[in-house]
Amino acid sequence: MTIHRPISRAGRQKRALGVQAILEWAFRVEKAQLELPAPEDVSEEGFGFGFEYVLLQRAALGCKVDGGQHKMGSYTLADAEVVAATVASMPNALGGKRMAISIAELARSGLTPDWMPGVVPRCVPVETRSNQHGERASTIVVGTERVLSRGKWRRVEVLACPVTWRPHPEQITFARRCYEEWWLALDWVRDGLVAGGMLREMEVTSAMPKVRPWKH
Repeated sequence: MTIHRPISRAGRQKRALGVQAILEWAFRVEKAQLELPAPEDVSEEGFGFGFEYVLLQRAALGCKVDGGQHKMGSYTLADAEVVAATVASMPNALGGKRMAISIAELARSGLTPDWMPGVVPRCVPVETRSNQHGERASTIVVGTERVLSRGKWRRVEVLACPVTWRPHPEQITFARRCYEEWWLALDWVRDGLVAGGMLREMEVTSAMPKVRPWKH
């Protein structure tokens, strides 16, 4: 059986990469810039086209996007512009502009959202104090009691040590929810790049980061 690999227009074999690797190539290596869509009631060129549509069309033609000082003296490959334009059109249901910026910045830094791997909440004192004897938990007075001491009744303070959870379980839950939202957005970008079919030098594979790495 013969397997036909997609090739670029110049006859070279395409580079097969997962969407995270393609994003890092576009934003970190090619230094593509994220051009976010204009408000819905403002068309980019006065012909009723949304900004993301204009970006995609320009990228398909291999043109640079106008109006950015970051383009002076440099050229970003058309494929990188297609990737940036796709990210910029992130739907609101998946986080919109906020998610688009997050994806671009993480890719530019070569990072994955911190889902707090290996972190376990610990019960710790709310406050501690240090002296010549070392560090000790701070206490507060929560009441008084009468006790019999050396044949006499005395009133003594009842002390308690306020504690808390660090990190709080809600912090871990929030971090992992953010990771899941990022994963869903990446999956949307991958599907968009595949469906768009405008990448000339890249082939988007099915490779994706783990959906919930904390469960493995």
